[in-house]
Amino acid sequence: MKSTVIHSLAVLGMSLVAFHALAQSNDLVAEGAQIELLSDTFTFTEGPIADEAGNVYFSDIPANRIHVWTVDGELQTFREQTNGNNGLFFDSNWVLHGAEGGAGRISRMDSEGNATAVIDQHNGAPFNSPNDLWIDPQGGIYFTDPRYGSEANLPQPGYYVYYLAPGASEAEVIITDMQRPNGIIGTADGETLYVADHQGNQTFAYDIDAPGQISGKRLIAPQGSDGVTLDEHGNLYLTGGNNITVYSPEGEVLQVLEFPLAPANMT
Repeated sequence: MKSTVIHSLAVLGMSLVAFHALAQSNDLVAEGAQIELLSDTFTFTEGPIADEAGNVYFSDIPANRIHVWTVDGELQTFREQTNGNNGLFFDSNWVLHGAEGGAGRISRMDSEGNATAVIDQHNGAPFNSPNDLWIDPQGGIYFTDPRYGSEANLPQPGYYVYYLAPGASEAEVIITDMQRPNGIIGTADGETLYVADHQGNQTFAYDIDAPGQISGKRLIAPQGSDGVTLDEHGNLYLTGGNNITVYSPEGEVLQVLEFPLAPANMT
């Protein structure tokens, strides 16, 4: 999906699936591009991610389903009974992984949608509600673990960001100072990590010194975000209100894309 030039930006929000065609130029969005409503049959869509062929997978959290919008324009159900799966991400082998908030775990899925737990506990207790994840070039998984809704009987002592090394059975806590970390993404070279503090209304960048080791925390955007993504130029896309705001790697606002409904996430 994100090759030399981005050809499309799929936006999924509450009861909204919209599409923006992007120009094959230095412009972020083609002049005259229009929003197209693909479907309004969902409850709350999240976690859109494209596979190698360009098919877009996404979660409908309350419905406990993962759907796929194919390159042929067909809507298919990929998985049911998802345990409230939120974020989705493919690893370098195009294996789909998900953040199952309702089950307090990170899972991997085969091509038929069958899920297996990758990790489901920290220090002997379930996670609060894994929200979003990013898989680095080495196969390590970075994920956020806030909770929305009831905060009674939280199994973990805080809303943290974790790193799970390939093959490890225990995740490492790498960020503890956010109010409610949500969207997370890293650069393709594995050198920079972005994490949105949704409740704190700020998004930060970190240097990745080695897998699971970060430093150089810096404010990249004065807004939090539910969803985050990057284009091939390293520009950061954040959702907020009825907008998607595009920031340069230095934190400069490049463009604000407006939508009729509030986007939750994008790819």
